Amino acid sequence: MFKLGGSRVLASATRSSKLFASNPAFRRVPGVAQQSRNLSIHEYRSAELLREYGVQVPKGAVAHTANEAKEVAQQIGTDDMVIKAQVLAGGRGKGTFDNGLKGGVRVIYSPHEAEMFAEQMIGHKLITKQTGAGGRLCSAVYICERKFARREFYLAILMDRARQCPVIVSSSQGGVDIEGVAKEHPEAIKTTYIDINEGVTDAIAYDVANSLGFSYQCIEDAKDTVQKLYKIFLEKDATQIEINPLSETTDHKVLCMDAKFGFDDNADFRQKEIFSWRDTTQEDPDEVRAAESNLNFIKLDGDIGCLVNGAGLAMATMDIIKLNGGQPANFLDVGGGATPQAIKEAFELITSDPKVTAIFVNIFGGIVRCDLIAHGLINTVQTLNLKVPIIARLQGTNMAEAHRLISDSGLKIFSIDDLQDAAEKSVQLSKVVKMARDIDVGVEFTLGI
Repeated sequence: MFKLGGSRVLASATRSSKLFASNPAFRRVPGVAQQSRNLSIHEYRSAELLREYGVQVPKGAVAHTANEAKEVAQQIGTDDMVIKAQVLAGGRGKGTFDNGLKGGVRVIYSPHEAEMFAEQMIGHKLITKQTGAGGRLCSAVYICERKFARREFYLAILMDRARQCPVIVSSSQGGVDIEGVAKEHPEAIKTTYIDINEGVTDAIAYDVANSLGFSYQCIEDAKDTVQKLYKIFLEKDATQIEINPLSETTDHKVLCMDAKFGFDDNADFRQKEIFSWRDTTQEDPDEVRAAESNLNFIKLDGDIGCLVNGAGLAMATMDIIKLNGGQPANFLDVGGGATPQAIKEAFELITSDPKVTAIFVNIFGGIVRCDLIAHGLINTVQTLNLKVPIIARLQGTNMAEAHRLISDSGLKIFSIDDLQDAAEKSVQLSKVVKMARDIDVGVEFTLGI
């Protein structure tokens, strides 16, 4: 499923969406698969935000060097701590670093151990079930005191766009793989829909706290914590506030032991501080590059590159490629101002993927003229010396002139007006190029051009 999201388009479901999908109770709600429009921040940033709102978290701080890690551990003032690699991926505890160190979350007992493990983590890539084989770079570690939980719960606040309201997802079974709980014990997951005009009232917060199973000594603190988390969700334009585990300690304190926050990309203009925390080292370099050029670009698993203006047209283009038996290699929306420079940047992004065997250009020339797009397309193909066939469907202002320019160029560009014919041609040429690569025959010879 492809999900659109304002200035950014994400092709994979969030962890919380998977939780919804795996729970039969959620599947009964139409449209509950959430749109993915969120900035993720590191755990230490989430902890700082929680402290700012008066939510209790274990004492801790971030370190960017091994020496800083030692100093942080000394300042915490206990011999029982946890060091966590700051990588935006799940499964850190079971991950492995590229230097062989196992575990991105480790219990430590001294400042010396903090320094030792930080040195082995910082500057190395952590490979988990979510990062893929390449892993993600660890540029910092978060060191905090280790607290012992008497009980562990799960709490998340999400935005249900189908119902157009926030929803609190809670479970008495926290501190574990919540997706597994939702799959095996769906009855253990409770959903509470919130009227955005009323917010989380005292009655709602008490009900959530009691249903989780907090002891009577903690009910008041738990109720306050739920309301403070909702305040963060509302005031910071969050799409996801996930606490796992939300714990009751042995001395009856309510603590957020771990946090995962996501924020709406469309709110970056009013959440400047939050969005200054974006860590682009955790994102795909091509997608970062595309964002800098105001292109919406997401890599996919197929082999037919797509260059389209407009999110709706891009979705339709990918759909018709799949209907004709092909697989799109990317989502790429160049927007309404599809300038020659934007087209060149888009082609560089698409062709950086070695799997691409054909490129489908589907442009509606409304704001920009089709003949200008054709000029940009021809110049780009010549400049980049592209070897893969290009199928161009340019519709709108000056489309006849655009078709003439492409036909007279003598390049590997097939100008086709009909959408179905263009998609069919894209799939056909993609298969031909793949066959040519398999038998090591030149693409020009195989295509007869």
